[in-house]
Amino acid sequence: MTELQIWTYLIVGLSFALYIGIAIWARAASTGEFYIAGGSVHPIANGMATAADWMSAASFIGMAGLISFNGYGASVFLMGWTGGYVLLALLLAPYLRKFGKFTVPEFIGDRFYSKTARIVGVICLLLASVTYVIGQMKGIGVTFGRFLEIPYEWGLLVGMLIVFFYAVLGGMKGITYTQIAQYVVLILAYTIPAIFISLNLTGHPAPQLGLGMTMTEDSGFGGVYLLDRLDQVVTELGFTEYTSQLLGDSKLNMFMYTLSLMIGTAGLPHVIIRFFTVPKVRDARYSAGWALIFIAVLYTTAPAVGAMARLNLINTLQSGEVGSPEGNLAYAERPQWFKNWEATGLLQFKDKNGDGRIQYYNDQDTAMAAKAESFGWKGNEMEQVDPDIMVLANPEIAGLPNWVIALVVAGGLAAALSTAAGLLLAISSSISHDLLKGIFMPQISEESELKASRIAMAGAILLAGLLGLDPPDFAAETVAIAFGLAASSIFPVLMMGIFSRRMNRAGAIAGMLAGISVTMFYVFQHKGLFFIPGTSFLGALRPNWFFDISPNAFGSVGALVNFFVAFMVARITAPPPHHIQELVEDIRIPRTI
Repeated sequence: MTELQIWTYLIVGLSFALYIGIAIWARAASTGEFYIAGGSVHPIANGMATAADWMSAASFIGMAGLISFNGYGASVFLMGWTGGYVLLALLLAPYLRKFGKFTVPEFIGDRFYSKTARIVGVICLLLASVTYVIGQMKGIGVTFGRFLEIPYEWGLLVGMLIVFFYAVLGGMKGITYTQIAQYVVLILAYTIPAIFISLNLTGHPAPQLGLGMTMTEDSGFGGVYLLDRLDQVVTELGFTEYTSQLLGDSKLNMFMYTLSLMIGTAGLPHVIIRFFTVPKVRDARYSAGWALIFIAVLYTTAPAVGAMARLNLINTLQSGEVGSPEGNLAYAERPQWFKNWEATGLLQFKDKNGDGRIQYYNDQDTAMAAKAESFGWKGNEMEQVDPDIMVLANPEIAGLPNWVIALVVAGGLAAALSTAAGLLLAISSSISHDLLKGIFMPQISEESELKASRIAMAGAILLAGLLGLDPPDFAAETVAIAFGLAASSIFPVLMMGIFSRRMNRAGAIAGMLAGISVTMFYVFQHKGLFFIPGTSFLGALRPNWFFDISPNAFGSVGALVNFFVAFMVARITAPPPHHIQELVEDIRIPRTI
């Protein structure tokens, strides 16, 4: 067993022991404790738990990887995911807490006086949550598989067992306090390597400041700004300038992508239910504020992690002048971290011209392709550099101590486990509380409902694991689809339920169905899951994208469709009963409690 494996087993093992110990201590004894932790969580503690619940494997692993390869364009994730919390704090959290129910579908059912609306809400919740949770299970399997050197399937199974233990046993109560511990683990795992790498490259311990500083003399580019150097090396290899890249080559797409992530964040059920766990209405706002502060620690660090990881990667693959035949690293001399990640399949090299050196450049750039041809290069030989490896591989690339690399592993697992637990609770509560208790067996006892909740949780974990065995591509971009589904279905109906007295059940149901249907059609058509003659949103026919809006950004369009259909249907159907209109007014009236 290598030193890295010893450190990994030790740190990951200690963190898992902590999670299990908390679950035993915080065992849920009632449905109130299982669903909303008894409604007694302090706002600061809830803010920290919400941050862990929110910062998934996509935030910890995927976001910095996307920033590495998309530069400025990937700022949509920073703006969208943090901006969504502002919407959540101002427009949803306090009002939903005042309503005082356990779940989002329960609010939808009561507000729109309809069991059908509640069932449609459950369907929308399940579609968004299941899409999201698959990525978390994939992250668990990949992280275990790489660093513990066990098969992906075994890594996934271990993660499922850990989530099963503390989520099924403790419910929201156990998940809340476990997520507080997981936040501490993941934030240390994210910031400590970033501090080391920032010191190495710029001499500044704060990566947020180091990103805008000059490089050290030891780097060989003393006095040159880090971002200027990164712009130089990526353009010399034919890639787009790092600080001016757009996501999708369209400002409209960037705007719609950001909007989709914002309203998707505000509509994600596993985040919303966290605000039912605090004692008072005003505590819901305070929780959102504290969550933003805790999230900002990672989100302000991510741009530096992404930029420095990209620079370190290129520096590793170049043994001399960038973009020249003599500057390419010999494949036989590749470092150990390169070999480790090759074994996962997430890093792939193919010697296309047989010279034994690694040619890494953008062969789609006309000028660079012509230059490469004069050198005898046959194309980019790094056929796969998965963005999701950047955070996990960055400490290895930078040559940091093994204990730091092991800490990053524990952090990645903490991020995936914390979000998976929140999502699985949202899924299981929608089944046990909304469908079983709310629709099919309203007379069920609290003891039976609690038992049903635990069975539903176990079933949700099993389903997530099975789907995780053969998941779609795992990246923050894929997870964005879940945000699009939440944006197009859940956010609009909650907004209309809180702020529109005139919105009735027919409008709400029609809006949800229209919004999520058009979004799913657009996404699945792009993914090639079905095909209609004469239409295509696949790569080569990209102009057929609706106003050049990518599928991952289409949730914002789906939300507009939802609002439009809902208000049109509401105008031609009967208004809500008088007591429902009074309920809407009561929800919106502030109280000093």
